[in-house]
Amino acid sequence: MPAMRAVLGCAATALFGTCYGAVIDQRDTTPTCQETQVLILEPYLDSGIIEAELNHREVFSTDEDNQAKIYHVENTYSNYSSILTYNETGYTDYTSLFDDYEDAYATVEQDAGTILTENLLDRNIATAFTLAGWQPRRDPAKQAIDWWEWDWEWSFPPDQTSEVFGIVNYNTTFYQYSEANNYVFDSRGFNTIVKGLASEYLEPDDPRLLLNTIVTNITHAADSVTVHSSDGRCFRARHAICTFSLGVLQAAHAGAAPVSFHPAFPAWKQAAIAGIAMGIYTKIFLQFDPAEQFWDEGTQFFLYASPTTRGYYPLWQSLSGPGFIPGSGILFVTVVDEQSRTVEAQDDETTLQQVLVVLREMFGADKVPYPKAFMYPRWGQVPWAFGSYSNWPPGVTLEQHQNLRANVGALWFAGEATHPEYYGFLQAAYFEGQRVGWDVAECLKGGRCPSEVNYKTLHGTTNASQYSEVNGWEVTSFQTIGDV
Repeated sequence: MPAMRAVLGCAATALFGTCYGAVIDQRDTTPTCQETQVLILEPYLDSGIIEAELNHREVFSTDEDNQAKIYHVENTYSNYSSILTYNETGYTDYTSLFDDYEDAYATVEQDAGTILTENLLDRNIATAFTLAGWQPRRDPAKQAIDWWEWDWEWSFPPDQTSEVFGIVNYNTTFYQYSEANNYVFDSRGFNTIVKGLASEYLEPDDPRLLLNTIVTNITHAADSVTVHSSDGRCFRARHAICTFSLGVLQAAHAGAAPVSFHPAFPAWKQAAIAGIAMGIYTKIFLQFDPAEQFWDEGTQFFLYASPTTRGYYPLWQSLSGPGFIPGSGILFVTVVDEQSRTVEAQDDETTLQQVLVVLREMFGADKVPYPKAFMYPRWGQVPWAFGSYSNWPPGVTLEQHQNLRANVGALWFAGEATHPEYYGFLQAAYFEGQRVGWDVAECLKGGRCPSEVNYKTLHGTTNASQYSEVNGWEVTSFQTIGDV
């Protein structure tokens, strides 16, 4: 289920700086480039209530070290049992299919563990579900359930997701922390957590934090990194931590990003950047006059099964019910992957007419009025994101993923995409930032400077011995509910 997925990485809090542009220790020692020990390069969004809705979905954790509670982020429990199901004829109850899916999932879960421990060939998780008896291809209702259970979380369909690492991702997050999800709708934005953490080491108007500083070029070497910005400034550091999203790294590799890296990354790094998938997750918001609300106020979710197209405006959520924003008249629908790319490529009015057709099929043509407000983001086109969060495709080994994490000389990498178990989730960015922060801190102490392992030669599977901290494997993936 959708949880604390990260749209962007939150940077290296273990060191001393975070979130947007560059964090520097200011010391001018050359007439051309400002010199410092470390640069932390981070995309960032200063968001309000709409951005909180758009940018992040839900937050979960155990009570211990719950950042949402520490910083009083407003959120509400997402009750996945509060759901009604529909097709093109209106309300149709096919909720019994959830049990069929869960039965198959239990089999797939065990199968993934066998593949990992016995060093067998990984495959896409759709194949595993087929072998377990879940076959949704020709059944629109099953396709809707399939989307709810998989695409809604990973932003990709099952046939584009690794069986082993998809299950690992779920186990290490939901079984280790909690299967409960809380939806964030705080008017300050989800970045309230980020700002709270940053306030522990940054002062108001701290001169080390350079906001609205657009990085255009990163030139890296074994012992230094030089960064140029769009306003003509230059910064040079012994080390730099890059927390750009995977989408930005991929676009830069293709020459389609506003930032470039010189020299070009080695082949092992380029293959890792290209090999991991970057998803797009789109929320489309409609606001109706509360007096004309046509959906059940006490229901949180409304699932639609298109008769022709899997994932076509499938999941609707209400924000006007108890615990959310009562009386707001806000309803939104989520799409991912190819449907996200479709709505990004078309104008708002086209999308609005399409979603109104679906709503009128679900609730009745005479009951759904024209909304008074309508909007949605286009994450795949935002130049500091180029997508929402990462996913692990079939065929990518742990070693190839480690190549995404590994530093290139004095240039280090962190973010949600670089964690092999929590990828896609916000805690991945948090822990990866800490990891790199501690590594760089060790370098600055003058002792042995740790370097992330990389693999110039890749093989088709990963030996069990490689699932270790060297490759970012920090917790067991063989979790059951409630394990820590």
